Amino acid sequence: MPALLDTDQYRALFLEATPMLDLRSPAEFSRGAFPSALSLPLMTDDERAQVGICYKQNGQQAAIELGHALVAGDIRERRIASWLEFARRHPEGCLYCWRGGLRSETVQHWLAEQGVDYPRVAGGYKALRRFLLEELERSLGSSSIVLVSGKTGTGKTRVIERLQRAIDLEGLANHRGSSFGQMPTPQPSQIDFENSVSIEFMRLLDAHEEPAARIFLEDEGRLIGRVALPENLRLLMKQAPLLVVEEPLEARVDIVLEDYIYDLGERYARLYGPEGGQAHCEKMLSDLDRIARRLGGDRHQQVAAMLRGAFEQQWRTGDVSAHREWIAFLLERYYDPMYEYQLQQRDGQRMFAGSRAAVLDWAREHSARAAEH
Repeated sequence: MPALLDTDQYRALFLEATPMLDLRSPAEFSRGAFPSALSLPLMTDDERAQVGICYKQNGQQAAIELGHALVAGDIRERRIASWLEFARRHPEGCLYCWRGGLRSETVQHWLAEQGVDYPRVAGGYKALRRFLLEELERSLGSSSIVLVSGKTGTGKTRVIERLQRAIDLEGLANHRGSSFGQMPTPQPSQIDFENSVSIEFMRLLDAHEEPAARIFLEDEGRLIGRVALPENLRLLMKQAPLLVVEEPLEARVDIVLEDYIYDLGERYARLYGPEGGQAHCEKMLSDLDRIARRLGGDRHQQVAAMLRGAFEQQWRTGDVSAHREWIAFLLERYYDPMYEYQLQQRDGQRMFAGSRAAVLDWAREHSARAAEH
């Protein structure tokens, strides 16, 4: 079958967040995809497995015939209907499979038979993924990274969110970075995270044409939850200069209370309804258990008792003030010593230190001056 419409404009696809119809199997999609892609597979995992076995045993033609037999009749019509609906909602979109081969060609021609000419990504997912890996390497070579650092609770993410030339790595990872940072919704796969990081760098650099564009990132360890920073980015961050946010303990307790009690509690309530409060408490206790060895047995039991008591008071009276006790305890006796140790592992110089507002002002002013030169 001759190709109808192909595109190899990978950069434009990502910069414009082009809707993409992913025809790979659900298992392939779950291992890695792109932010603007929707999974509407040609074959289920089981169907694809059957075709794969047939290919190994009997060759390509037999596998093609089996594929057409499995995706036939009502099954074929339902899947075509879903692809047509996607094309109707996203006339500017495109489709792809693993290598831009038989699966995407087949669907492209089935759509053409229905009067819809829809572009196919040349090289498919594999080419798009390779492009993003190479693009991240290029982006890092064109970036001047500055880390926003500081103790837990200083509001580093709030600084990142207010800067134009910044990437929220924790937002992309769907995790707040700390031992308690897991959100009630799952994190992306490692490949999804890497793809998103590359796309964000590409967009920022495309929006600012000056060489060595300054980009602000929150200071992170190798892991954000269960996803890892791309190694080339991690090595660059290890040597990057730092802006250090400094806030008094009381203000830091306020930030942690807002993020981990109010905001996280609301998320659990939306997901679990009346059971959300209990699920929230159990999640926090489970997170605490994971750092029990580093805390030590006595301190772990002490904090666990404070945490349970705080939730019980919150449920009984609506008063969250008791949470301040265990938050302050962990900040002073667990997180602060750990931060001092981690800061010593950084090779970059401290460019500025001050309150959250002062760091934000410095970063904005510095970016403006850099743009003038």
